[in-house]
Amino acid sequence: MESQDDVRFSKAEWGSDVIVEVLRDLGIEYVALNPGATFRGVHDSIVNFLGNKNPEMILCTHEEIAVAIAHGYGKAAGKPMAAYVHNVVGLLHASMAIYNAWANRSSMLVLGGTGPMAADGRRPWIDWIHTANVQGNAIRDFVKWDDQPASVGSSIESLIRGYHITSSAPEGPVYICFDVATQEEKIDEPIELPNVSSFPKPTNFQADLNAMEEAVNLLVSAKNPVVLADFIGKAPEAAKSLIKLAELLSIPVISGGDLYNFPTNHPLNATYSKKQLLQEADVVLALDVYDLQQSLTGQDYRSRSLEHLLKPDASLIDISLRQLSIRSWTHDYGVLYPTSLSVQADIKVALPLMVELVERRLDDGVDRSGEFHERFQIIESMHNLSHESFREIVKNRSAESPIALPFLASELWEVIKDKDWVLGNGNLRGWTERLWDYKEPYQVIDSRGGGGLGMGFGHALGVALANKGKNRLTINIQSDGDFLFTPSAVWTGVHHKIPMLVVMYNNRTYGNDLGHQGLMAEVRGRPDENKNIGIDIDDPYVDFAAMARSFGAWAEGPIDDPSQLRSALERAVSEVINNGKLAVVDVITELGDR
Repeated sequence: MESQDDVRFSKAEWGSDVIVEVLRDLGIEYVALNPGATFRGVHDSIVNFLGNKNPEMILCTHEEIAVAIAHGYGKAAGKPMAAYVHNVVGLLHASMAIYNAWANRSSMLVLGGTGPMAADGRRPWIDWIHTANVQGNAIRDFVKWDDQPASVGSSIESLIRGYHITSSAPEGPVYICFDVATQEEKIDEPIELPNVSSFPKPTNFQADLNAMEEAVNLLVSAKNPVVLADFIGKAPEAAKSLIKLAELLSIPVISGGDLYNFPTNHPLNATYSKKQLLQEADVVLALDVYDLQQSLTGQDYRSRSLEHLLKPDASLIDISLRQLSIRSWTHDYGVLYPTSLSVQADIKVALPLMVELVERRLDDGVDRSGEFHERFQIIESMHNLSHESFREIVKNRSAESPIALPFLASELWEVIKDKDWVLGNGNLRGWTERLWDYKEPYQVIDSRGGGGLGMGFGHALGVALANKGKNRLTINIQSDGDFLFTPSAVWTGVHHKIPMLVVMYNNRTYGNDLGHQGLMAEVRGRPDENKNIGIDIDDPYVDFAAMARSFGAWAEGPIDDPSQLRSALERAVSEVINNGKLAVVDVITELGDR
């Protein structure tokens, strides 16, 4: 209960002053936006009531960029950011990016404006076409919660509730829409503001102890256990526990997705021996795996057929909160895959508990150190062979022009490996994971999710914004097709002095679709040379370096000579680190089709 001494009254003069004051109380540091009349009240309050600080406005030229920045920032900072979108049209522009954040389980406050909802207060035409009843209908199937409060008091509650909903696992965006009448309401009496600490975030979802003991029994008794890990990097405490668990039992870890789950240079990282290990496994522990079917099958892209990798008698332990984030409209959750044991729990608490139970079990049981040591050596040998083969590929393809993806990944690694780096977007079709040392959860912030294009640059900007002032080098490996959706994100980065290294993965085509069209032609016995039609981005040629310079960025390229690549990357890194620039290096790469 609050004491009388805790009661605080706002000095707000207008409804929107109260809204932004609550945002500040919640710790919102930034709000990304493209200007709009339906939140003119909030805009004025941020500038003139709060002095454009906490939150500070990040001006964007498209709502997709604004939401993407909030997406990247939230994951890198470990707390929500806000994005403001202008009524119906802005919300519809932002909808793909909101969906991407939903599928990526990312927290953010998406704020909107509407109205006036009271029809007698609307201007002809514009207020009618920009008002919806209710706006949340447009994105309700891919947000955790939405609300359209109708008063200043209910706006306070809505913001606090929304903040806690978006921050609670499994995370996801929320949408709150404020009527212009509420924003522009004159405050005649002092508004009492609640102490936001009186509304603590719920504790983490605990694991059932009996289920966890059963899981540990299966795992410790196994002859060929395997761990499948996904979304681990979102929880640093879980990442540390996974390393400890793997080392206690000498269990190989297979990383899923495009993010940090387990150190890539750890001898128990067996990601690239996945098929063999799963086929031999008697127990598989799946940790927060997004899609079990995808992780446990091999796929033939020609026929869309699947090869199930697990033996029929293998035990599958599934620990996740996946079932809590299901929506009926979007089937982003994958097929219902059979398991031996399903534990609904947050891995932040489940994994430390599992480590504790394993330690107890090993202390009370028979000495199996010899067995574990032998297993460790086998996995370490697999790990070393995989990485030796990757280095050999780099060596063999180092002179190719256009530049080979493995060579680009290797040269970039040589330039940044001694820096405190963060990869905010892109992975060169997995070559960064093969060749770089992913050591810490914060180093890899992936932008996967709904698969929508246009997200990459804004997402990386959000990561860079979260790391601004930390002397960390944020890297955006930017594909060309994705970049062309939202090129003006460069302007936002330059305008707000957000330092970031952008390395163009410029293959002059939509490479994923090029692969699919090649497969279709092969399967159907049709001309392969026609696969590029409607896919290539080379007529006219896009000068990405010139485009970036037009927005005020430092830029160099196009570079297609491998002997010139490293020096160009070094110059760009120097501009980012020493001069605080957003620097772009346009690299002409191989097609990289499937």
